[in-house]
Amino acid sequence: MSRFPEDIYTEPADQDGNTLANLGPLRRMAGLWRGERGLDVKPKADGPRKQAYIEHYELQPIDPQTNGPQLLYGLRYHTFIHKPGLTKMYHDQVGYWLWEPATGMVLHTLALPRGQVAMASGQATADADRFELRAARGSLENGIVSNPFLEHAFTTLEWRIAVRFNADGTWSYEQDTVLQIQGQAEPFHHTDRNTLTKVGEPSLNPLAQA
Repeated sequence: MSRFPEDIYTEPADQDGNTLANLGPLRRMAGLWRGERGLDVKPKADGPRKQAYIEHYELQPIDPQTNGPQLLYGLRYHTFIHKPGLTKMYHDQVGYWLWEPATGMVLHTLALPRGQVAMASGQATADADRFELRAARGSLENGIVSNPFLEHAFTTLEWRIAVRFNADGTWSYEQDTVLQIQGQAEPFHHTDRNTLTKVGEPSLNPLAQA
C-alpha cells in the first residue's frame, strides 16, 4: 500500500501562516548565530589536516510550502565560515532546513560554490533534542551531485549531519562527509563540528508579517 495519498493535487486546507510556530525541532535553530570553536578535519596530500574556523549562520523562516497535499515548514539559511583572524571566505553554503509535521521528516538541502549540491533526510519528533540526517551518492531521494572534477578526484559517497540542542540555548552539529579520494584505497572521513550561540532573533516569514 502506498504511503502517499491518491489525490496528489489538492493542497491541505489547514495551513498556518506563522512558520515559527510550526517548525517542530527546527524552531530552536531560527535566528542569527555565531560559532567560534569550529573544527574541520580535511584531506591534504600529506594526510589529514585540522583547521579551526569561525562561523556566521543565519536561518530565517519562509512561508509554508506545498507539493499538492504535502505541507512543509522551513528555514532559509546562509552560513559563512572563515579562519580565525581572517575575513576571506573559507566555506560558504546556502539552502533550506525543512520540517514535515505529518510525517516527522526533516530535510536539509545545501548548495556549495565549489559546484556541489545535496539533500539529507531523517526522522525526528517535534520536541526532539537531537536528530541525524543522511545523504548518499546515487540516491534519488536524499542524494549528492558534484561537478565533474569533484566526482573524479574527491567522490562524495555519503554525508551525515547530527544536530543537538543544548540546555544553555546553543545548538551543535557534527558532520561526516565520506570521500573516496583518487589514489587512496580507503575512504576518508572529512569531519566538521561546531557549537553555535544566538546573536540575533529571526524575522517573521512574509505571510506572518502580512
